[in-house]
Amino acid sequence: MTGPGSASAPPDGTGRTLAFAAVLEAATGLVLIALPARVADLLLGAPLSGAGTALARCFGIALLALGLACWPGRARAESGSAALRAMLAYNVLIALCLADLGAVRHLGGVLLWPAVALHAVVALLLVRGWLPRR
Repeated sequence: MTGPGSASAPPDGTGRTLAFAAVLEAATGLVLIALPARVADLLLGAPLSGAGTALARCFGIALLALGLACWPGRARAESGSAALRAMLAYNVLIALCLADLGAVRHLGGVLLWPAVALHAVVALLLVRGWLPRR
């Protein structure tokens, strides 16, 4: 039973998708902070230099913050929520960026194309929750 102060996930699963994305990004952020060179090797198939390692750790901190900001909770998955918009923008843009790295810049580790596909699917699922219901 729901009441005035309660929140439940939308029937289309947007809340579950947002929760999945939040947990995934927070975990990825933690791994990037701890093991930036390993992530770069698996994702891009290229080593990191000093500045690259520092930037990868900063990106890890940003991913951790995004994941925490979008962490499952009341009203996070509503169609106009800031959490949903932020996670949608991130997933669309990171899928395009990673695809560019693979297709145009010819970088690519074993996880590059699976990461592109995962971010694209999450973006599509979030778009479905963002669009007005018919």
